[in-house]
Amino acid sequence: MTTKPEHSSVQKPSASGFAWPLALYGAIARFPGPAIARWALTRRAKRGKEDASRLHERFGHPSLPRPQGEIIWLHAASVGESLSLLPLISGLRRTRPDLEILVTTGTLTSAKLMAERLPEGAAHQFAPVDTVEAVRRFLDYWRPSFLGVAESEMWPTLLTETHARGIPIVLLSARISATSARNWSWAPRSARRLFGSFDAVLAQSEEIADRLRRVEADPAKIHVAGALKEAATPLPVDKAELEALRAIVSARPRWLAASTHPGEEDPALDAHEMLASRHKRFLTMIAPRHPHRADAVAEMAEARGLRVKRRSDGDWPDDATDVYLIDTLGELGLWYRLSPLVFVGGSFAQVGGHNPLEPARLGTAILHGPNVHNFLDDYRRLKGEQAVQEIRMGETLGSALSELMTPEGEPNAHARQLAERAFEATLGGEQIVGRFLSHLDPLLPPPVHAPGPLDNQSDARSPSGDMKAEDGDEAA
Repeated sequence: MTTKPEHSSVQKPSASGFAWPLALYGAIARFPGPAIARWALTRRAKRGKEDASRLHERFGHPSLPRPQGEIIWLHAASVGESLSLLPLISGLRRTRPDLEILVTTGTLTSAKLMAERLPEGAAHQFAPVDTVEAVRRFLDYWRPSFLGVAESEMWPTLLTETHARGIPIVLLSARISATSARNWSWAPRSARRLFGSFDAVLAQSEEIADRLRRVEADPAKIHVAGALKEAATPLPVDKAELEALRAIVSARPRWLAASTHPGEEDPALDAHEMLASRHKRFLTMIAPRHPHRADAVAEMAEARGLRVKRRSDGDWPDDATDVYLIDTLGELGLWYRLSPLVFVGGSFAQVGGHNPLEPARLGTAILHGPNVHNFLDDYRRLKGEQAVQEIRMGETLGSALSELMTPEGEPNAHARQLAERAFEATLGGEQIVGRFLSHLDPLLPPPVHAPGPLDNQSDARSPSGDMKAEDGDEAA
């Protein structure tokens, strides 16, 4: 732990004494926590932010039968973190097919994507809320042999209850901002107790590892393994639909504003009007980060006299379409492939940006705004390779796009260079997965022989031996 210089008038709290922030949190999680969680989740379900049919999972009640054998539990917060786990899951299934994998997340979107993309031998449940009752019920039922937590998803009750049972825990692709590290330094005993739950911490970069060493009592646990999201495979696509849509839009000058937030669609529509005045049949595609905002975005475009078609209506863009609104989930793999120029949203708004590696893997030229702190390391690396272009102070999105287009509306030489460099910067995923597997291997249960026909079989297992969902839920 670093300390303030003696001459400083600001003194850091001593590491000795009671870990009162964590103790206070624990008291709340034990007593009023369950009632508060039930009230909050019921409200969220009424607003469509929770799956009402699976709300019981949030309180530790399962929707799936527990399979026989050892379970590896991987937990992620939401879409980006859960998708980053997929390469690791594939590596585990390849090297340790004897292990079952359970993935928990906390959002509807991530649950939908996991149901679509998890391989055989892996299943999804919603994460239990961070109360003692829910976490213990979850652990009692699933009895995991290992827990891997993605990035910065550190729920105190989940970690301390799992650690108390002697279950190895690893923080995967760990990241911590400079601000969070400073905040943790003001509660050193709580920080050390919470981080002490981890058997290993696998940091995304040396800079992050240095921050973690300042809050972790045992820096020997901290290793730099890289970012799992860099090992991800390209986003999936329906090849038949890709070819059909490519035939429709390939002759048109076009671009995509991806994962946009409030305050970012207006600049995108300004860019459209500017570029449509120069390029005939110019097409702007907008994919709001949250599809429920699609009505508002459509109204903004139509108020400008622009002709809008929406993906959710089943319509494809035609020659009369000015703005194509992609108000669906899990399809960016299609639209990144169809868009030679992409603005990655959340970077004008005070959101912190979104994952630039997804479009980079698909060979598109990437533009972004200044607010990318959630993916700072990724953007720094891509910028160091001259593989992305930040929109400069005072520059408009339209002028930045114009600089990457020929007079005919095609990507120019600079745009093609950006795309090529971005693609090359994302290679090497197998080595990253290999590093993670080497760190996890000593903490995983030892391999066991496959069950024979005379071995006892669990009633909770399907004839094929895989986890199966009940009541029509798809697990993989």
